[in-house]
Amino acid sequence: MLILMGDKWIVKLLIWGTGKIAERIVRNGLKEQQIVGYIETIKTKEVFNGKRVFALSEIPSEYDVILVANAYGDLIYDNCCKNGISLDKLCFIRSISRNINIENNFKLAKQILTPNYYDEACAAFGRVENDWVADDAQLYSKLNKHLTMNIDNDSYSRPIYTDKFATAGSIGSYFWQDLWAARKIYKNSPQQHYDIGSRIDGFIAHLLAFRDNVTLIDIRRLDREVDGLSFVCDDATNLENFDDNSIESLSALCSLEHFGLGRYGDKIDPDACYKCFDAIGRKVMAGGNIYISVPVGKEHIEFNAHRIFYASTIIDAFSQCKLVEYSYTKNGYIEYNVDIHKYDNDISLGGGGFGLFHFKK
Repeated sequence: MLILMGDKWIVKLLIWGTGKIAERIVRNGLKEQQIVGYIETIKTKEVFNGKRVFALSEIPSEYDVILVANAYGDLIYDNCCKNGISLDKLCFIRSISRNINIENNFKLAKQILTPNYYDEACAAFGRVENDWVADDAQLYSKLNKHLTMNIDNDSYSRPIYTDKFATAGSIGSYFWQDLWAARKIYKNSPQQHYDIGSRIDGFIAHLLAFRDNVTLIDIRRLDREVDGLSFVCDDATNLENFDDNSIESLSALCSLEHFGLGRYGDKIDPDACYKCFDAIGRKVMAGGNIYISVPVGKEHIEFNAHRIFYASTIIDAFSQCKLVEYSYTKNGYIEYNVDIHKYDNDISLGGGGFGLFHFKK
């Protein structure tokens, strides 16, 4: 039961999630209380933040609230229904599409969270209780002396409640993989660099900031020209348009795991990614550099999204090359020179942990 001591609520609290949201809310968003432990939908850890991590089958009966601190609220709602977990004791801090008792949800959130984090949770659901935007608008109007910038037309009103609580930016797995590979290419400075399917608005933009000879190969069309970028619209499975031993520098960041799954309009081929591994090995010249990132963990497929590989699978696929570096990024952090088997038993869904492989042929 929730107990009020002074102005503090003391609860037996379980937190569903062990990622960035859970970490941030524990660090910044909770009142003083007893955290019993954490829950993972598919258990991959024994301990998180010094507390026990429970699987679905292990959830203790003694708790007051389960705080859902991740982005998979719909899935958690369904799992709770399936496993007989009381929905009245669930508190979501991110909006979900399922029908929940919204008033009870906010009652629990208000008892648990600090005022700022409670306002953030409200904003995530499109709810406004503390209309600080209206207060800010009143103060702005009082101070403003620029006639063209008066707040005097409701049709221009565009209140935004979420950014106040956001961090300065997002540093996740894509940030680290793009920076990791771009720095290496900058240092090695090849005459020509080729890329297979990496993000135009991420990694390719990194490269074009310091070089003007990048060739991108992608099965999807590109509908405009970009200075410094050559584009080849093609299925890169076999790299048929390139001679063997002709490429000095090649990257493929979070693209090869999708080959042959049909997600991007490619034909279904269970061997497609493995064919491309072989093709890259043939096309890159002796002394050439290869930079690859793919989801790494317990090997499986999440059709039609992507595959997750063992790190050793990728290393074995490039046995003709020397592994210069294997690093790993997940949950906003990067680990350099990781043991290749460290994440063999990581069964997190979503493919959010990337292995970063630098090979030299």
